[in-house]
Amino acid sequence: MKRTLYEQLLRWKNDPGKKPLILKGARQVGKTYLVHEFGRREFSSLVVVNCDVEPRLQTLLEQGLDPKRLIEGLELVTAKRIIPGETLLFLDEVQQAPRLLSALKYFHELAPQYHVIAAGSLLGLAIHRGVSYPVGCVDELTLYPLSFSEYVRAVKGDSAWELLLHSDLEELNATAAVFEDLLRHYYFTGGMPEVVQAYVDGKSPEALRGVQLKILGGYTQDISKHAEQDILGRIHQVLASLPRQLINVHRKFHYGHIQKGARAKEFELAIEWLVDAGVVSKVPRVSKAALPLKFYEDPAAFKLFLLDHGLLGAMVDAPVAEILLGGTKFEEYRGAFTEQYVFEQLRSATGGGIFFYDSQTSKLELDFLLQRGSTLVPIEVKAAENLRSKSLKQFCLTHPDCYPIRFSLSHYRKEETLLNCPLFAAERIKDL
Repeated sequence: MKRTLYEQLLRWKNDPGKKPLILKGARQVGKTYLVHEFGRREFSSLVVVNCDVEPRLQTLLEQGLDPKRLIEGLELVTAKRIIPGETLLFLDEVQQAPRLLSALKYFHELAPQYHVIAAGSLLGLAIHRGVSYPVGCVDELTLYPLSFSEYVRAVKGDSAWELLLHSDLEELNATAAVFEDLLRHYYFTGGMPEVVQAYVDGKSPEALRGVQLKILGGYTQDISKHAEQDILGRIHQVLASLPRQLINVHRKFHYGHIQKGARAKEFELAIEWLVDAGVVSKVPRVSKAALPLKFYEDPAAFKLFLLDHGLLGAMVDAPVAEILLGGTKFEEYRGAFTEQYVFEQLRSATGGGIFFYDSQTSKLELDFLLQRGSTLVPIEVKAAENLRSKSLKQFCLTHPDCYPIRFSLSHYRKEETLLNCPLFAAERIKDL
């Protein structure tokens, strides 16, 4: 299964100024598989150290963090040679060996000739628990579930992927029906690699839903295993409330949707736990639509999105036929699902810097607001072909230099005040 991040790994490999690389991402998004493929294809040898199960690692680390000594020890532990420029050293679940994470600093300073990749599903949790992080001494990449273009590549091959990502946007109007059909299926499967592979293998919708529920069960087990007891129950409550949060009119997170009378200070740590684990993403509100957006971030108001919309569908037991065939019974959740989907594509394309905006005085609301250079990009999301964009057009009146975009099921076209982009091309936000 080809991943877009592979090209970034190649650039890292060939960069003379490379540092040890930390690959972040939630469980089951494909980190281990990707690094194994990368090592197998691009290096003469791959040496894997699973920090979660290797019993001799702790003894080795107690002897010091000098890279030369560590390399010699790891060669003994794995019974493999680690040759500069020829071997990829992969440290999997590195958060289980905090001293090894710290040792990456010395690889950067004293042994830059080695290619080292460290990965950890719960790395964010480890850092917040006081694990020393080699700031400035590592390169970082984050792997997410498959974006829509990656899904298209897995299902239809390179030519369809090339058409979707690299053809002229107006030309996509001629093949819109094909991509819309693929999008409906992607709405159901989501982008978790195991689910997509099961779909490619021809498994039934019921089997795919079973895989999704298994993944959700794994996240639940992770919470029970790794979370502190005093916030364990609250983490489960926050996660269970996500569907209710997303179907409220403004999508904004309300503590009252967790339980009646809930307050921020009671659940803030639980939310941060889920963010650190990569299970949810936080999109903050900006109090003012002005540059730089980060300056106007309001930490008290935010939206929470689940890692993957396919998992969201499994959480609420969304009827398969309603998603695949576009029935009307699913209407109440359709807007939430579509906004969740667009967020994932924006995240994949930009890596971050995603906000939303609402004005308490004018009641103006924008689903998303981005900053691209010195330009504001207000975004409105429509689940169907409803093209009324009152808030977007009102925003343009007060921000005439912005670049407004509406994502909908309608075809690509430039209108007088905004650009309409089909939902299946949301990942091409940088091209717009």
